Amino acid sequence: MAYIDIFNGDADGICALAQLRNANPLESTLVTGVKRDIQLLDKISPAAGDQITVLDISLDKNRQGLIKALDAGAQVFYSDHHFAGDIPQHEQLTTLINTSADVCTSILVNQHLNGAFIEWAIVGAFGDNLKHSAQVLAKPLDFSPEQLTQLENLGIYINYNGYGSNLDDLHFTPVDLYRRVSQHASPFAFINESRADFEKLETGYQSDMALAANLQPEYANDSVAAFVLPNEPWARRVSGVYSNDLANQNPGRAHAVLTIKANGNYLISVRAPLANKTGADELCRQFATGGGRAAAAGVNDLPAEQVEDFFEKFTQFYSA
Repeated sequence: MAYIDIFNGDADGICALAQLRNANPLESTLVTGVKRDIQLLDKISPAAGDQITVLDISLDKNRQGLIKALDAGAQVFYSDHHFAGDIPQHEQLTTLINTSADVCTSILVNQHLNGAFIEWAIVGAFGDNLKHSAQVLAKPLDFSPEQLTQLENLGIYINYNGYGSNLDDLHFTPVDLYRRVSQHASPFAFINESRADFEKLETGYQSDMALAANLQPEYANDSVAAFVLPNEPWARRVSGVYSNDLANQNPGRAHAVLTIKANGNYLISVRAPLANKTGADELCRQFATGGGRAAAAGVNDLPAEQVEDFFEKFTQFYSA
């Protein structure tokens, strides 16, 4: 029997697992990757009796791997907020799935643990750009404005660290960063006691975002805007948090950030308008490598010849 923890390499996945393992410490095999590496159940060889925890990756994208694990006799706890499709009914499967636009996996795990490590849930929610949801969680805790800003920044920085075409693009691998943050029951302890790690994230984020600051949209109107980033490590790292920044600055507009890949194709991040957090996953699932959730979704590998088709569908979808 083995314990296997499978989680998205972004802030939500890391903070969800940090809560669970602070509540129930155990030695496990960690399976994760860059933010867009989500078919993670395909990376394991499950066996009877294995205890598998899956966090913040679409069940629909991992259906075959999940069924394989259940057929092998493993027990699976699955918590997520992305499009799931039909959820299998199986006595060995426990699901905690909610695709509402204002929910993330860290919030679901916080509810599951009755708020035991709520500060990490707040960091995860901020990292997923669910600012209002994070503030609602934090309100009873009476944080100072400075403390709340610290949690928000940490969430943004952890999320930023997950983006890249491969692990070499990242400042920390998600496994390494998870191990560093999860040593602490409170994110404030991580910030204060692992200062060098926090500052490495902060410096990288600020440096990369400064490079993105002067980008002009490929095109824009009142309803949508699209930006194109170059095939550079800094651009791959900021693609997600830059998309969130654009959404926060223009809450009535949908945004697409296209990053040129080494193969000439495009990695795309889409943010629905914050004033109407719907449809991003529906739009992106029209393309072969697309998926996500209603408020934020993406396409992992859009062929260059489909870019105009994407622009057209994106514009029509959010201008209707």
